[in-house]
Amino acid sequence: MKNDKATKSAGIHILLDFYGAKNINSMKFVKKSLVEAIRASKFKLIKINLHKFSPHGVSGVAIIAESHISIHTWPEYNFAAIDIFVCGGKNARPAIKSLKKAFKPKRAVCNEILRGKLT
Repeated sequence: MKNDKATKSAGIHILLDFYGAKNINSMKFVKKSLVEAIRASKFKLIKINLHKFSPHGVSGVAIIAESHISIHTWPEYNFAAIDIFVCGGKNARPAIKSLKKAFKPKRAVCNEILRGKLT
């Protein structure tokens, strides 16, 4: 999860799919979980903006100095899609671990994409 300088990329984009996730319809819980994940990776929080849909679902983004973490939830399917984009060689592994602990998915799929190949 660490953007090694040898890769010469602008950043790393981590896509997390949580199946069988818990507490994903609570805006308060989602916000708390994002804040804990940001703290775990020692990112600098700038602002969080979340929206609660009716009848269910939460979407939002946490703007961090290193870029952002976004979340979109489908409680009717117990599914959450989370994107973490970080630059500057920052380590997102603690944030991922924190989010898994918070939402307790039965299955988690993680994909990493290097962004902005630099030469």
